[in-house]
Amino acid sequence: MTVEETLPFADWLRLREPADAAARAEDLVDALRPRLTGDAPTLIHDLGSGTGSMSRWLAARLPGPQHWVLHDRDADLLSRAAEGMAGVTAADGAPVTVSTRHGDLTRLTATDLADSALVTASALLDMLTAEEVERVVAACADAGRPALFALSVTGQVRLTPADPLDPVIEAAFNDHQRRTVDGRRLLGPDAVAATAAAFARRGVNVRERPSPWRLGPEQADLAAEWFRGWLGAACEQRPELAGPARAYAERRLADAAAGRLGVLVEHRDLLAQG
Repeated sequence: MTVEETLPFADWLRLREPADAAARAEDLVDALRPRLTGDAPTLIHDLGSGTGSMSRWLAARLPGPQHWVLHDRDADLLSRAAEGMAGVTAADGAPVTVSTRHGDLTRLTATDLADSALVTASALLDMLTAEEVERVVAACADAGRPALFALSVTGQVRLTPADPLDPVIEAAFNDHQRRTVDGRRLLGPDAVAATAAAFARRGVNVRERPSPWRLGPEQADLAAEWFRGWLGAACEQRPELAGPARAYAERRLADAAAGRLGVLVEHRDLLAQG
């Protein structure tokens, strides 16, 4: 596979799931548990559920019966997510059920979330615009529901061994994350700060925690796939990098294949609750 060739999105989500699970901030889940107890099933909305990684991870860490509502624009991913929740149980063995909603999650309102106990998402905020973040935050805050948003990129990465091109590619990638797509200017690495500020303006307390990926020889396949996507986006943003990036890619992918490449990708988790 060359640097230009990347996995289909669903396969990419499946490949990264163990690293996501290892990175998420468990203490934010600890802070949620006291609010999520009762005899009736706990209703949780998962925004941008993808293949269901967040739902599977969190459901097994919360007690009592649960019903998850999975939201995504991609009907195929929703189907995969629902199938992937089969057999998942709560931390105490209670049943977990699931339903799906296909559509634009940024158009949800407080009324849509009024019956929920929690709203959650993973690797979502950086793909939204400032206006979309405001709408999602308003829906959660106006409904009075806690929100747990995990694994938003911060734009900071560290590769070992270091290479002079690393910071150049990082800067180009971050510009790509902030690009305008069909009139939508994405927040990219500015998303966590924008989300925290939006909740704060509404008087909602916010806690943040680091949730970095730490990829070593045991995650060589993920490190190589992440690198391809990272470099490809940087070169898309700055086409003049394509020439020098060829030798750089060969070095980095050879290091990954040999188990010599270390990758630290910084993320932040955010818990907002009144």
